[in-house]
Amino acid sequence: MEAQKRQDSFRWMILFMLFAATTINYLDRQILAILKPTLDKEFGWTNTEYAMIMSIFQGAYAVGLTLFGWIVDKYGAKLGFAISIAWWSVGAMLHALAGGVKSMGACRIVLGLGEGGNFPSCIKTVTSWFQAKERVLATTLFNSGSNVGAMVAPAAVAWMAGNWGWQSVFLAAGALGFMWLVFWLRMPKEPRQALVEESAAAAQEEKAVKIPWRELICFRQTWSLIVVRFLTDPVWWFFLFWLPDFFKKHFNCDIAEDPAPLVTVFAIVTVLSIGGGWLTKRLASLGWNVNKVRKVSMLVFAACVFPVVFVQSLDMWQIVCLIGLAGAAHQAWSANVYTLGSDMFPKSEVASVTGLTSMAGQVGSMLFVIAVGNILDHYKDMGNEAGGYDVIFTVCGSAYLVSFVIFSLIVPKIGMVTSRRAEESGV
Repeated sequence: MEAQKRQDSFRWMILFMLFAATTINYLDRQILAILKPTLDKEFGWTNTEYAMIMSIFQGAYAVGLTLFGWIVDKYGAKLGFAISIAWWSVGAMLHALAGGVKSMGACRIVLGLGEGGNFPSCIKTVTSWFQAKERVLATTLFNSGSNVGAMVAPAAVAWMAGNWGWQSVFLAAGALGFMWLVFWLRMPKEPRQALVEESAAAAQEEKAVKIPWRELICFRQTWSLIVVRFLTDPVWWFFLFWLPDFFKKHFNCDIAEDPAPLVTVFAIVTVLSIGGGWLTKRLASLGWNVNKVRKVSMLVFAACVFPVVFVQSLDMWQIVCLIGLAGAAHQAWSANVYTLGSDMFPKSEVASVTGLTSMAGQVGSMLFVIAVGNILDHYKDMGNEAGGYDVIFTVCGSAYLVSFVIFSLIVPKIGMVTSRRAEESGV
């Protein structure tokens, strides 16, 4: 009994560490978007060059997701996460030495490769320490760190850059990562048999056959997650990278000087996204099977994103509320999608599946960032830049419903993959 209490305290402590790491992760990646007006003057780069730097980061991040998915599965989440955060903290600090577009791009590559280890490590850790019925809530809680990081960043970056220069922001972000690492190395290793799943789930997982990494791509379940991530991940990156520009151009609100709109967006996201995790847990407590819980939840969240197609007809604070709702729905959607990996694949493959499918999300995001720049430039040349944002928000609002339909067609019933033969038989 005492051992169980100690284990419970350990796992919630570990969940807090995952939340803190994710907060630092998003704080690091948000800095450049907030500093864009300042660095426009410093480096004299164009919007096209800015978009390319951001897409370079996403390309590196995609590679990092796959690389660390393999590292975490092979060597464990504790070591894999330690390598990841040390790597990206060095990358964050290197930004302070950047003197132009090329050097800034090189720094983004280092940062992106390292940051790719965050989510595979978090998902692997949650899978190891939490029961299946708790995983969506646990994932939602640590993933809320992304909202907190994005919420804290505007005010923190503006204050530090104003007092000590933009370089100090990157140095402080890297230092935070190394502080986290000191505590992480003192955490217990992931349990092997300390946490026992429900008997049916445990028996099912014991029967699961070890799947070689190169064969994961052969499963329709893998492809369902690849498609979902490819279509919906770009929306979140659009919010991160382009909302400061949107508020500046449409309402003459410079986030570096007045961070209130962006802070409010992510404050709404932080609060409401936790409600998404509660909804999924509540449906599960009603005795619904995993297929019904996941799909009903995903449909609800997809419907909550759709109203962003109407943002152009609203005032600034109405838009803030609507984008906040959409961002929260995205985070709740993502928590369910991340958990689908552990619903459909053995624990030994969860980090690899997360890395592979997340890479697809980053490829989609990289292409979308470039497309956004081209669309806005095209409509700007036509004298109607607002029309460009109309198109972009329409795409964003529709992406989740389209993804839900595709996922449901590819995976009519969510269940554990046990072997290629079983998969080919549709089991």
